[in-house]
Amino acid sequence: MLEIALVLGTIVAVGILGFLTTIITPRLMTAIGLWMLASGLLVGVPTGFWYHVLLYRVLSPRIALPPKWWWAPADLHPHLTGPELSRLKPWFMIGGIGFVLSVVGGLAAMAGLLVR
Repeated sequence: MLEIALVLGTIVAVGILGFLTTIITPRLMTAIGLWMLASGLLVGVPTGFWYHVLLYRVLSPRIALPPKWWWAPADLHPHLTGPELSRLKPWFMIGGIGFVLSVVGGLAAMAGLLVR
């Protein structure tokens, strides 16, 4: 469900960004996009990394993690207890928000550059 919401949010954001390029100057659009990209990376990368570290620390003593488990860590959430999941969920959400912010910022910067 979260993934669907993220995809729909990204599609809406792309539409809004396309509309904004007709309202604000391309230079400002590029600057806003680059700031959003940088903010998303500054938020998403450390929190996403810490989420993966915590998930590994919780699950590795209990189960053998599959190869390349970090590509789809949400598939491992059923192995977590309620308190463990509630401990990891904020990091998961903040990392996802940072990812979406960086994607939208990158798209905004590209849109601003292409309109020039």
